[in-house]
Amino acid sequence: MNITQAISSLCAALMLITVSSGQATLPGIDIRTVAEVETKLVENGREIVRLLPANRVVPGDSVIYTIEIRNVGSSDAVAPTVTRPIPNHMAYVADSATGPGADITYSVDGRTFDRPDGLAPAKAADYTHIRWQFRTTLKSKSVAFARFRAVVK
Repeated sequence: MNITQAISSLCAALMLITVSSGQATLPGIDIRTVAEVETKLVENGREIVRLLPANRVVPGDSVIYTIEIRNVGSSDAVAPTVTRPIPNHMAYVADSATGPGADITYSVDGRTFDRPDGLAPAKAADYTHIRWQFRTTLKSKSVAFARFRAVVK
């Protein structure tokens, strides 16, 4: 596979993940992942940074993934767990995962999860999955957000 084919394949994967949805550990939880890049724009003579869809990326580009965890059910979700894969052709950026009110762990095989020190000697770029274990209840009809950054390989 040449670089052009690899980039085309990656762009297609990013577009799919941009509109992907799925289930977390409980019924009534919908998940949507959005892939974006930071883009510098000039507005009113001032340079600003905006997040725009990651439609075209090349090796070395940094992509920000925002995960929307929405409780669409009629009951509260107690301490939901959300696990997301790091897309192929992407390398996780160390310490970039966030999720207010969540404990974050990582995996190098998609089956066992731990904090970074428990995964040594693996490096952040070796991670294949991220898991957010929320410590609080996600109320019915409410939403939580998680985020991470990865670089195109």
